[in-house]
Amino acid sequence: MSPEKFKKLEKLRKKLDKLDNSFIKLIKKRTVLVNQVLKLKDYKNQIVDNSRIKKILNQIKNKSIKNKIDPKITEKIWINMIRAYIDYEKRNFKKK
Repeated sequence: MSPEKFKKLEKLRKKLDKLDNSFIKLIKKRTVLVNQVLKLKDYKNQIVDNSRIKKILNQIKNKSIKNKIDPKITEKIWINMIRAYIDYEKRNFKKK
């Protein structure tokens, strides 16, 4: 790799790092909301709502296409995020 390309690569990586920091802040905000939702659930079987998951994934697909983003990328991201939060909710569910 030429020194010029390396310099460009480093600049792009710094931009990616900055963007990652923004993602972390958004994940924190999302986690706060998930905790509020979890407090409203009376039973552990209320954690997974398959119809809601399908609706979310469909909306993400449509928004991705509209914004010219490969929908397979966003689908994988959202599926993994949903699974992670389902796991989080199951670990943090407290019987009432």
